[in-house]
Amino acid sequence: MSARPHVDDAQRRARLQRRHLLTADVPQSMSVTEAVSAIVGLHATCPPTMYLSLWARVPGFRREQLDTALYDERSLIKQLAMRRTMFVLDRSCLADAVGAVGPRVAASERTNMLRDLRRSSDFDDPEAWIDTARAAVVGALADGWVASSTELRSRLPELDGVVQIAPDRPWGGTAPMGPRVLNMMSAAGDIVRGPNAAGWHLSRPQWSSMLRWLGEPLPQRSVADGHRAMVARWLRTFGPGTETDIVWWLGSTKASVRTALADLAAVEVDLDSTGADGGGVGYVLPDDVDDVEPVAPQGFLLPELDPATMGWKERGWYLGDHAGHVFDRNGNGGQTIWWDGRIVGGWFQRPDGSIGLHPLEKLPRTAMTQLAARADDLAAWLGDTRPKPGYPAPFMKVVG
Repeated sequence: MSARPHVDDAQRRARLQRRHLLTADVPQSMSVTEAVSAIVGLHATCPPTMYLSLWARVPGFRREQLDTALYDERSLIKQLAMRRTMFVLDRSCLADAVGAVGPRVAASERTNMLRDLRRSSDFDDPEAWIDTARAAVVGALADGWVASSTELRSRLPELDGVVQIAPDRPWGGTAPMGPRVLNMMSAAGDIVRGPNAAGWHLSRPQWSSMLRWLGEPLPQRSVADGHRAMVARWLRTFGPGTETDIVWWLGSTKASVRTALADLAAVEVDLDSTGADGGGVGYVLPDDVDDVEPVAPQGFLLPELDPATMGWKERGWYLGDHAGHVFDRNGNGGQTIWWDGRIVGGWFQRPDGSIGLHPLEKLPRTAMTQLAARADDLAAWLGDTRPKPGYPAPFMKVVG
């Protein structure tokens, strides 16, 4: 018999609901920055996601609240971070994330650029070209100038290089290197996406010096300290989960995660299910072994790439057999219906703006009534806007 505490799937779902603010008792006074901090961060690869994730959680959420936090107060920052994914993070988490995975992501971006630059005959010294381009951007933004990628490339000839991508393929062609330099610099914490020159559901970022945007230097974290802080954040919000979950979510290595777990004195627990084989070992923080209170069944409509959908690698305990309907081949989760802490279907917006529901299993009448009401609320909140999914779920091929 195992001496480890046991956490069953029902208790994991109760934790998910409470810690991801998927309950009916989220305080009316909760700010968007508090909400983002509570769930570690919002996915922002698809611009509407961060707004819709907050709409689902924060009572009375208005788009202007997030815009204020992002662009006026700057208490929330967009950052290329875990798994080379765009997140919205609070300032403290930003420093931890850049410390933990920034060097790894920036190095990966640089390696990929060097590969393409070395294939081109137009760049005699690819290493020097990247360094020169980076220095030019740092200099241009040092005085507080905020500019789009196009504007930077127009002003800075050092940034205006192109390479051939897959010339022997029908989909091949030329690709500018400037945006890739900016992504590398963003991951490293040198620059940051500032104002958005497009509508809330679109993305046209303008770049700023990180120092100028924050108004102070970004606190420096070592890779080890960053890992320890980010693993602690994950355990507090997503735990219990497996080593596989944490390595995947953080986009890091087993060695780094194991060191962080040891430093945190994380406690091993037995889980009901972690994948196809069932069972497994999960981790929680030392002060987080006790059960949380059960949650009354609630229905939610979450956007694609929502943190609750994308928080774990091994998802059977909240996804069941629905993976093939909700996730695409690359593991991107689409627009989901949740009931009682589980993904039970998907939703979609019709051309007339109404929201359709696509259950993947038979649901109680109470669930359908509540979900239909949420669908009407979402349609009203979206109004005339028709956000286009960036990663349409497979079920959307069935609904048209």
